[in-house]
Amino acid sequence: MIDLPDLHDRFGQSPWLDNLRRDWLRDGTLARWVGDGVRGVTSNPSIFQKAMGSGDAYDAQLAQLLEAGSSVEDAYWTMAKDDIAGALDILAPVHEQSGGADGFVSLELGPDVAHDAERSIVGARGLHAEIDRPNLMVKVPGTAEGVVAVRQLTADGLSINVTLIFGLTRYAEVMEAYLAGLEERAATDPSADLSTVHGVASFFVSRVDSEVDARLEALGSDEARRWRGQTAVAQAQAAYQQFRETFRGPRWDALAARGAQVQRPLWASTSTKNPAYRSTLYVDELIGPDTVNTMPEATLEAFRTAGTLARTIDADPAAARAVLAGVGSAGVDLEDVAATLEAQGVELFAKAHRELLATLRDSAVALGLTPA
Repeated sequence: MIDLPDLHDRFGQSPWLDNLRRDWLRDGTLARWVGDGVRGVTSNPSIFQKAMGSGDAYDAQLAQLLEAGSSVEDAYWTMAKDDIAGALDILAPVHEQSGGADGFVSLELGPDVAHDAERSIVGARGLHAEIDRPNLMVKVPGTAEGVVAVRQLTADGLSINVTLIFGLTRYAEVMEAYLAGLEERAATDPSADLSTVHGVASFFVSRVDSEVDARLEALGSDEARRWRGQTAVAQAQAAYQQFRETFRGPRWDALAARGAQVQRPLWASTSTKNPAYRSTLYVDELIGPDTVNTMPEATLEAFRTAGTLARTIDADPAAARAVLAGVGSAGVDLEDVAATLEAQGVELFAKAHRELLATLRDSAVALGLTPA
């Protein structure tokens, strides 16, 4: 059995939990996970859809909000922010004990602003102002417009989780936005403490294999098929090399002298989608310093039971590059894969949000209310 604290204490990786439910706040489940070594929590519209669409944990508050005149949309945001506040309380000791490096809880902007930089900026500022907790991270999708927002929000001194990153080109743009935002903050306010600004870049993993494997199968050749199940890990390992190159040298040293913290790569979508692949694949192969892996509870349990503890993220960078080159030579355009998955990711979260609101309307009717 693996002790989760070993991931952080021995290898510098922070395990986060990719799920949040109100009943976990009430029955101590989240507190137990934190006691077992979880150092942060991520949420998204799909997670809230599942949480609010099952059981009756939200019924009383939903009825109260609607009776007071809230719309279903406003009721959703109130309930989601209450859940985030509860999780922030539970993670606050981790945040304090880590000197502000961990203990974060992430709340995502509404999916309707994914392609609107200005509305993303306004929305993220509003969430940070309303919740006003040092261990809150607002999630901003890593679209082209999101990258613009990230630069400004970082310059504002806000902690941002950049999500839905599927390729190396966009990842480079995300890191540049973070650095440029820090530089703008430092130049604008010579006394600004950059150490309070934290960021993670959520690089999605398993969905890459799902998309690439399907394209390799469609190509039909033995040469193409030989690369199945290798792209996601190789690309994440290549991303780590980009991270290491970006956060060193004179440019970074000048910011670090002002207290700046690196924008850690966060491995997301780390549950295995293909049953032919081992359940801990996207944890075992991506362990290393200054990283985060956010996992649903089933993946956390599988890793504790059957995972492997070793520094793997940079064990063989040349092999990772060879995989990416081989996949490209076989006929798969990884830039197109990233663009496709980004569009799908935004739409999946938008769909989850629409379905969640429909579920809340149904719940309201079942409670004898007429939702606005």
